[in-house]
Amino acid sequence: MPALLQDTKRLVPRRSLHTDVLAALRDMIIEGELPAGERINETALYPRLGVSRTPLREALKALASEGLVDLVPNRGAIVCRFTLDAVTQMLEAIKVIETFAARAACERATTTEISEIRQLHQQMRRCYAKKDRLNYFKLNQDIHTGLVRAGHNDTLLAMHAGLQARLKRIRYIGNEAPKKWSGAMAEHEAMMIALKARDGDALAEVVGRHMDETLKRVADQI
Repeated sequence: MPALLQDTKRLVPRRSLHTDVLAALRDMIIEGELPAGERINETALYPRLGVSRTPLREALKALASEGLVDLVPNRGAIVCRFTLDAVTQMLEAIKVIETFAARAACERATTTEISEIRQLHQQMRRCYAKKDRLNYFKLNQDIHTGLVRAGHNDTLLAMHAGLQARLKRIRYIGNEAPKKWSGAMAEHEAMMIALKARDGDALAEVVGRHMDETLKRVADQI
């Protein structure tokens, strides 16, 4: 059955059509407006996004490359649904990458790189205070990416990016309950303390614990 769509429009500015259509669709998947396991109703999306078939199809292909949708012959684009086992494996892989990157970043990151990550954290904290969950989530993802980038290993950074993209919706739902969200925020606070001190072992420990807790926070919603 096609995904149910609300009547409200998400008109996309013309300045960068492909990028903006892609971002709009990605947000709709992250927030659950396009539910996992359901077919994306392209005909309903054209007027909502204010675009024609071509940019929408291009955006769906990009989402397929990110692992957020499956392009099925004769059915169209289906929002990906992951099993608990698949999510567990992906989070385990992210944990390995991020704990390595945590130690590497404390040794290799420039002062500017650490400052930029901490600034992202401050922005994220403000979003948390306002209960702006979507922008909190985007900044959260930027922080994790920045931490891996600061480890200065491009191979791990590319692997991490692929896993991050596939798990966007899953990780977003992990903060739906206030207690879960506050727990995640506290873990990020501890990460920033360790990063500022360049304490690689402490940062790796809290990052690893953060990944373990992330799995617990999402397990009952998969």
